[in-house]
Amino acid sequence: MTSPLRNWAGNVDFRARRLHRPGSVDELRALVAGSDRIRALGTGHSFNQIADTTGDLVSLAGLPPVLEVDRAAGTVTVSAALRYGDLVGELDRAGLALHNLGSLPHISVAGACATGTHGSGPGNGNLAAAVAALELVTADGELVTLRRGDADFAGAVVGLGALGVVTRLTLDLVPAFDLAQYVYDDLPRPEFDAHPDEILGAGYSVSLFTDWTGPLVNQVWRKRRVDGSDPAPAEPHWYSATLATEPRHPVPGMSAVHCTEQLGVPGPWHARLPHFRLEFTPSSGEELQSEYFVPREHLVGALRALDGIADRIAPVLQISEIRTVAADELWLSPSYRRESAAVHFTWVKTDAVLPVLAAVEERLAGYAARPHWGKLFGVPPEALRERYERYADFAELVGRYDPTGKFRNEMLDRYFPAAG
Repeated sequence: MTSPLRNWAGNVDFRARRLHRPGSVDELRALVAGSDRIRALGTGHSFNQIADTTGDLVSLAGLPPVLEVDRAAGTVTVSAALRYGDLVGELDRAGLALHNLGSLPHISVAGACATGTHGSGPGNGNLAAAVAALELVTADGELVTLRRGDADFAGAVVGLGALGVVTRLTLDLVPAFDLAQYVYDDLPRPEFDAHPDEILGAGYSVSLFTDWTGPLVNQVWRKRRVDGSDPAPAEPHWYSATLATEPRHPVPGMSAVHCTEQLGVPGPWHARLPHFRLEFTPSSGEELQSEYFVPREHLVGALRALDGIADRIAPVLQISEIRTVAADELWLSPSYRRESAAVHFTWVKTDAVLPVLAAVEERLAGYAARPHWGKLFGVPPEALRERYERYADFAELVGRYDPTGKFRNEMLDRYFPAAG
């Protein structure tokens, strides 16, 4: 590469000797088989070194696009590099939908699933929970398909790119549905602390945004299903919060032009579940992100623990988001067998974030917080081993699929060191 290749946020300079863009799966297979070190690069929306390598980076954006709907099975098979925003319109036109979407429609399907990325809703699993099958190129260049129910499947879906290069995924679908999105301002924290389940369960998808500057949740975004008729009028006051009469952006002072439509206007699932619209870039990358998943029943306690360092969080924070995620059976999912609440931080892009991040992790340690695999964190390996029942099983799986360490990098070596 003639110039440095960086992630979307610009905080990671990839050290790869070459960036490849194969035009076919056969070309990819030959590339993987002939490389000593290789990692797949998606849309670059991870904030840590999970995609980094000193060997070869490979982008799958040049592979032929795949979007195959199987109505009888209720699934869609897509190419790994496809972005969610490029998939959802076709599904909606077919009368079908994904069960959930993340805040950004700009991220690739494979990258989101490999890191446990998620949307929100007490009954909604993360994006990887929709995976019914995946196809990947393994270390020797073989093309392998794993399906739900196969012995290695639950370990491979949130696979961190450690088992091979995923080329296709098959996702479960549901019938298409409409949503109406409402935003409420200034929810008092005592109200939330007294009614967390009711508030977070007051819609198909609910997000809370706070800047940690006072005893208020700045905004509550309620995404409510519409059953073919106009939605019921939203309450002007709800748990002492006030219904917004103008569109909002989660970050104070930012224009809402980049955000999905609000004010209770009904619209299709894919135009309401994300917070941001595909046709706009929600920020210039001038941010850092981290996120921690705690057992849902301990959310209020975890937030109170963070209240003790709010004076350190607020000066380096753009906004914090609180969401719920349903439990799943994927070994390295941050919601593995745990009904979860996720506390997300969008930080100012500065090195001053790092000591604050350490303080956040210290405060959340007592709640067995699991960090998002694609965001900034410093939780030590020994702590994560205690927080994932299948941690050792995943390490063994990596050893079987990649015995020579072809897909390894410094991050994987730290958290899943090779046996012996």
